[in-house]
Amino acid sequence: MSEDFRMKCEQFLEYLEVERHYSAFTITFYKHDLKLFLDFLEKEQITTLEDVDYRVVRIFLTELYDRKLKRTSVSRTLSCLRSFYAFMETRRFIHQNPFLHISLPKQDQYIPEFFYENELKELFKVNDISTPLGQRNQALLETFYATGLRVSEAAALQIQDIDFQLSVLKVTGKGRKERYIPFGEYAQQALECYMKNGREQLLKDKQSVNGMFLNNRGNPLTTRGIYYIFESMIKKTYLTANIHPHKLRHTFATHLLNEGADLRTVQELLGHENLSSTQIYTHVTKDRLRNVYLNAHPRARSD
Repeated sequence: MSEDFRMKCEQFLEYLEVERHYSAFTITFYKHDLKLFLDFLEKEQITTLEDVDYRVVRIFLTELYDRKLKRTSVSRTLSCLRSFYAFMETRRFIHQNPFLHISLPKQDQYIPEFFYENELKELFKVNDISTPLGQRNQALLETFYATGLRVSEAAALQIQDIDFQLSVLKVTGKGRKERYIPFGEYAQQALECYMKNGREQLLKDKQSVNGMFLNNRGNPLTTRGIYYIFESMIKKTYLTANIHPHKLRHTFATHLLNEGADLRTVQELLGHENLSSTQIYTHVTKDRLRNVYLNAHPRARSD
């Protein structure tokens, strides 16, 4: 069955990429999940997709837990296989989806890491904005905090996606869905400085390059390059916490909600399809909790 399974997997992955517009990152994980399932089927000597029933799925699920995988990894694997079998069912390769009624494991609740304002002030001071790379790095930092971009969205950002008159970015997110995000004065100043000076110097002779953020060879930054830049920034500060672009996305959402922005607006700005994805940011900082208490409770102060 393995050759037939691999052929159907390729059809499924092509469908995700071409018709559903899944990211390359997601497709890579799905390839891993499908291979994991194939290895299990071969070990169990299951020769056709039709032979996979509820009992087989439960055995597979037990194996996943025996591997001590995180709940998020198990949930993703099950989601992948549920989608795969739904795809097979739609094309009449099978008659029923054995993963349809398998419940996904409950996710661990966690509070996303974010930066406090004093930590951000330290970060915003590390770049030497007299140099092209320093101007680029400052523009990256301000843009991430001002807009909550994903790393892949920042890497894909084009010059024409930025409207400096309206102070708005056009972002192409997951599933190639477009959204517009406003940005403030600090980000605008950093972006304009980089555009007029640093980017022109980094561009060199490559006038046809439209990517917004460039490396020192004049090519668009990759997601890996952006992560490296942020790792380099943290080494220039006294901060011991990890810094990564997604942490700035968490900070963007947390600070907006702590200052009174409504959940639906933040959901739209982040490009979340489901409100539940945004609700993880509804935690409040200890400082804000204390300030609200002191200002609201009638007997919080003696004066």
